[in-house]
Amino acid sequence: MTNVEQCDHPYRWIGTGGYGYIAGAGGESENMPPRKRVPKNGTALKMVGAQVAVLRVRKGLTQRQLAKLVRMEEETIASIEQGRRALMPDVAEAMDRVLESGGVLAAGVEKLPAVDQVPVWAEEYLDRERDALAISSYQNQVMPGLLQTDSYAEAVFRNRIPLLPNDVVTAQTAIRTARREILRRETPATLSFIVWEPVLRLKLGSPEVYREQLSHLLSCSELPGVSIQVYPLDRTSHPALDGPFVLLETPDYQRLAYAETQRGSQLISDMNEVSILERRYAMLRTQALNPEETRAELDRLLGER
Repeated sequence: MTNVEQCDHPYRWIGTGGYGYIAGAGGESENMPPRKRVPKNGTALKMVGAQVAVLRVRKGLTQRQLAKLVRMEEETIASIEQGRRALMPDVAEAMDRVLESGGVLAAGVEKLPAVDQVPVWAEEYLDRERDALAISSYQNQVMPGLLQTDSYAEAVFRNRIPLLPNDVVTAQTAIRTARREILRRETPATLSFIVWEPVLRLKLGSPEVYREQLSHLLSCSELPGVSIQVYPLDRTSHPALDGPFVLLETPDYQRLAYAETQRGSQLISDMNEVSILERRYAMLRTQALNPEETRAELDRLLGER
């Protein structure tokens, strides 16, 4: 995994709370004429990449040798075989000739699904989130994704501009809400959430959706290993004005960070960058309402008419 993975392709996202754009592999040369980019299914890309690897090994070629024969970089061949880069139709045809595979790769590329529910590298993030020892999430735009109700999550996706098709909203809502299993894992993770107060006051969806979401937050705050804190508006300083982010600790004690912007998402492993976000989160926790005060604030908001 690279230190920072930057993504900016529409219709490919998971997001920890908001839209969370995540792009998949490219593949066109900068010198090629413009062409409409069609998102491809991440799992299918891995399957095609695995076929390339099997055919290459059967032919007795190394990645470097195959790269030379099809006039590509060795690193590009490695990315294709790992499913991180799409295999373009012209390259697939060239590989079929070199590997004497009878058009298998070209046919596979032609039939690649054009819907990417979970992009390739996003699968890595979700896997790490699912198995994490600890997750710390600061959100200042919407509720943390792990704490969203079905109705609230749907409202988040329906507020995206340009508007999303209904089937896309349904699919993305299902992916997001399925992640709530983390809250009730047999071996609980340590989960910390800090939410800026304006998020609690945004009645996204409808008043009914809003109240259901607040009630859900209150219930989640009672779960073992879960800490929810509100960062109030009356503070005169704010250590995380750059936007929301999530910190992860993996089972092998690696520390990662994830950050979203309006048009991109980053999964960060560089320890200097992770350390900066960890220090910001520590300051947020110090200045936020404690969990008991937060529950009292949720009760107060639920009591408002």
